[in-house]
Amino acid sequence: MLSLFSLLSLVNTLHHPIVPTSVSAAPLVAQSDVVTIPQEVRSLPGGLDDVPVFNSNSPEIISGAGILLSTFPSRGKSDPGAHLNYRFDGRFDIFSHHVVRGQDDRDTRTMYKAILVHNPGDRTVTLSLRDGASYLSQESPWNEIASGSSNLYSNNFSGPGSRVMNDVLRGRRQAVLPAQVSIPPGESHLLLNVPIPLRRLTVATDGSLPPGSAITPPPVSASSGEGPRLNGRSTLIRLNSSGPVYVASLAMHAPQSNGGERVPTVDEWKLLLARGKLATPRDQSPSRPGSSDATFRYGRVAGVVEGSQWRATLTDGRSSQLAIPTPGEQISYGLSTLERNTLGTGQIQSAPIVARYSDTAHVANGNYGIEYNLDLPLYNDTDSPKTVSLSVQTPLQNDSDDDALQFYASPEQRVFFRGTVLFLYKETDGRSRAVYKYVVQNSGEQGESLLDLTLAPGEQRDVNVQFLYPPDATPPQVLTVATQG
Repeated sequence: MLSLFSLLSLVNTLHHPIVPTSVSAAPLVAQSDVVTIPQEVRSLPGGLDDVPVFNSNSPEIISGAGILLSTFPSRGKSDPGAHLNYRFDGRFDIFSHHVVRGQDDRDTRTMYKAILVHNPGDRTVTLSLRDGASYLSQESPWNEIASGSSNLYSNNFSGPGSRVMNDVLRGRRQAVLPAQVSIPPGESHLLLNVPIPLRRLTVATDGSLPPGSAITPPPVSASSGEGPRLNGRSTLIRLNSSGPVYVASLAMHAPQSNGGERVPTVDEWKLLLARGKLATPRDQSPSRPGSSDATFRYGRVAGVVEGSQWRATLTDGRSSQLAIPTPGEQISYGLSTLERNTLGTGQIQSAPIVARYSDTAHVANGNYGIEYNLDLPLYNDTDSPKTVSLSVQTPLQNDSDDDALQFYASPEQRVFFRGTVLFLYKETDGRSRAVYKYVVQNSGEQGESLLDLTLAPGEQRDVNVQFLYPPDATPPQVLTVATQG
């Protein structure tokens, strides 16, 4: 029987696609296996806001101590190139997603992950945390959940990414995260000091264990030949700062104490920040934007991303309404489209990066942790009642045709999207409804209707669609509006 962490290793290998590391010039798909749906594919209107996001996702897999991302100034640091010298001030987000891999199946050391915030000014800075969450793979099992299931009670999640995004979508703040933090002039604060263990711990894993506290020693185990253990952690925090601050994402193995382990202290983290180097091994370097290489490498993000939310109203051109399609037809809008995969729209939605390391992604391919907030003023311009369906779909790679989408006739079991989508609308009697649907999409899957609405002749019904793009998904997807024939 496989151990828990051997199972985690297998599951993470199968279910952590993140963004595809590369894409070929053309998909290798047998045409007999493909279903082509002639239809209109539109660019997504609106755009990203200018809220900066501290985005720590490279290297995705960490195996030793190091600096994951630092926006601190480089002066006085042992590795000047590891510090981007960027100050956050006002509204910003912190996003982090990393996986810890042991040296082998006997490596049960506890890796710790920290978010360190520093006030460089001469006045106290107050951090106000709006909402946020951080979860381990260990506490967010990869559950098999039917796509389209209700998630009204937040009991449906699979993996830490979908669980974190669900919490933040609902405006929740995990108990371990304080509502406010005051940082005196010249001081640093550990906003997060959390374990990513390679074994079960008998102590809290949410970061509530005080610095210096003892951790249960790892059990002695013989090699089983099952390979290195894995565990991951996803984090998203939305916050405001009353003044400029620097932020760093750091990793180290729990320090040894009396033959066991203990939680790292703020001084140990500050020492790592000053004397440490960028974490290794590094991810594969990305291709240059616009590269003509046959294989395009997207790379992973480590830097300051510009954009926390994509807000849009989906209408027909300059109209204030979105006329429902002709019965039996559909319209789709690209979601998280990226270079060489714009579904024929030519629109690259990847958020720009204003500060980055030279070997990491040039743009935020995948827009992980970014909220899509879309208004659809659906309008029945016919003289009879019509039923409209809304769905999320995962079409096959396409960068040229905007008059069709392609899907697998029998989608392979390779999950490309898993997360909660919120629909807000009013019933025909005027009552407001909030429908939370858990969506699971395999590569090339058409998916099912998530919301059906019947509109009377000449009726307009406004629907708001919200979701945060989860960090264990592979873009792009589409939001499809179809009228039943």
